[in-house]
Amino acid sequence: MSMKTYFFLPPVRQAAGGVSVLRRMAALLCASGREAFLVPREMPGLGPGCMPPESFVEAPVVAWDKLALAPGDLWVVPEGWVNALAPGLNAGARCLVYVQNWAYLLSSLPAGASWRRLPVGFLAVSDPVARFVAATTGREAIVLRPGIDAGLFRAPEAKPAFTEGGRLRIAWMPRKNKALAKQIRETFNALDEDLAARCQWVEIAGLPAQGVAEALQSAHIFLATGFPEGFSLPPLEAMACGCLPVGYMGFGGSDYMRQALAPSDDPAPFTPWWPLREVPWGGNGLWSADADILGAALHLKTAAGWLLAGSPHLARTLANARATAEAYTLDAQRAAVLGLWQRLESA
Repeated sequence: MSMKTYFFLPPVRQAAGGVSVLRRMAALLCASGREAFLVPREMPGLGPGCMPPESFVEAPVVAWDKLALAPGDLWVVPEGWVNALAPGLNAGARCLVYVQNWAYLLSSLPAGASWRRLPVGFLAVSDPVARFVAATTGREAIVLRPGIDAGLFRAPEAKPAFTEGGRLRIAWMPRKNKALAKQIRETFNALDEDLAARCQWVEIAGLPAQGVAEALQSAHIFLATGFPEGFSLPPLEAMACGCLPVGYMGFGGSDYMRQALAPSDDPAPFTPWWPLREVPWGGNGLWSADADILGAALHLKTAAGWLLAGSPHLARTLANARATAEAYTLDAQRAAVLGLWQRLESA
């Protein structure tokens, strides 16, 4: 009998990136001829508006009270919902915890519980998250990265002109660390009032994926303020849309973020203390330490200066950003998911 896979969907008010990744994985498995099911804790929230725009055929849904796992089944649960492991553990099914944000791995544990004592395996959304899992649980995690829709998130033929009265457009998302983003903007304005007057801020909030892509395509710079992050999709989507990214790695973003600034630059660029995996691209953004207000504002000033001066650093960084985005396609995600499940089936 073939292995059946069940994905637990938590009762979140709005299906953000993490839930969409789970739903896409289930859809990919179904499209490959495998048996995969979605198990929402609560039925509301499942709808076409929550699904990625590539319109995969949704995996079938099993109601929570109808769930009947068997020992040969695979039960996949996101890291913040430890209690949801109970049906799999009680049934003797194989349990996989997909860690999409390292910050919730330990905070979600009930008092007295330990991952080291639970019979579960781990998936990690990025190399940094896998390192965190190994350090805190003593177990290796298989890295399974997400992908972005290259047909949707792509660079336009031309960005809006910012000469002859046009303004540089800086996109940002208030969903995470809105107060810090406000401080960065205030600091940036105070650093150089004339430069600030040449910039226009583009807030991206409450938009469907198509609207997000259009906003990023209209922007020259993307300010990333999200942390903690397990992977950080928005800066990658911004890279695909031809933006110059500036801001925070959130730890997990260092799976793909590489520093474009030189050690001699002022301020000296942030260098992660943790080892970074080898990648075929070079510096793809101006990255500062999480929560560093002044550093991010100064790097934003540098980025704006590159654009206005037509700096050779700009073309090189944008080329690396484009190469980065091309490494995280939906095709790459599909190949990774199907390859992993083939190994799980034979284990």
